[in-house]
Amino acid sequence: MVYTYLNANSAEQQRGAKDNACDYVKETKIKVFLIDDHPIVREGVRSYLNSRSIEVVGEASDAPEAVRKVKKLAPDVIVLDVNLPSLDGGELALRLRRLVPKAGLIAFSIHSSEEYVVRMARCGVRGYVVKDQPMAELFEAIRAVAGGGLHFPAGMTDILQDDAHGASQDRSDSTALTGRELEVLALLADGLSNKGVGGRLGISARTAETHREHLSHKLNIMTVAGLTKYAIQHGLTSLK
Repeated sequence: MVYTYLNANSAEQQRGAKDNACDYVKETKIKVFLIDDHPIVREGVRSYLNSRSIEVVGEASDAPEAVRKVKKLAPDVIVLDVNLPSLDGGELALRLRRLVPKAGLIAFSIHSSEEYVVRMARCGVRGYVVKDQPMAELFEAIRAVAGGGLHFPAGMTDILQDDAHGASQDRSDSTALTGRELEVLALLADGLSNKGVGGRLGISARTAETHREHLSHKLNIMTVAGLTKYAIQHGLTSLK
């Protein structure tokens, strides 16, 4: 996947030469906060970023922990997983924007479909990186966002701009879905029953059924076959 960068055009004030170059590097380190419920992911990202003079000032495994820590640590950039166990990533992004408005947000996700990217952009993220990309992609996203720019997959910039100006109702409907509803939709399209969806997501069959009902009403699609067709058309499932 190729990414598009939109860097801010702000002129930086020139600094005089410093005697101690190490102090200068330390002074200008970007401060990053990581939010992901998988320890091995956080460890890998932290190790990579620290080796490239980016300071990981804190991390959290879920939304409540992030909310407790992030205001005190005042990071420049927050990297957050889209799918968290305690709160949808989009909802967390909205909360973080209110809590630390100066921090730039980057979604770090396993999902590459347009629906996820547009929805997270609507929730205020300034970058979106898919987890199967090289770690250097996240590094570049952090640098772009810390500098006041944007970092989204190539080809998405025009779509995001159209969406911001009130693009098609079809896309508006689908991006109004929560992260959990998108997960349920994808699993239903893959042929899972309410019980199967619940087992996969760690929720009850009744809760899965409630999510399906919400999907049907939001999209005005009342059958599983219709929901499956919608998921295929919008790239939310591997089915063709």
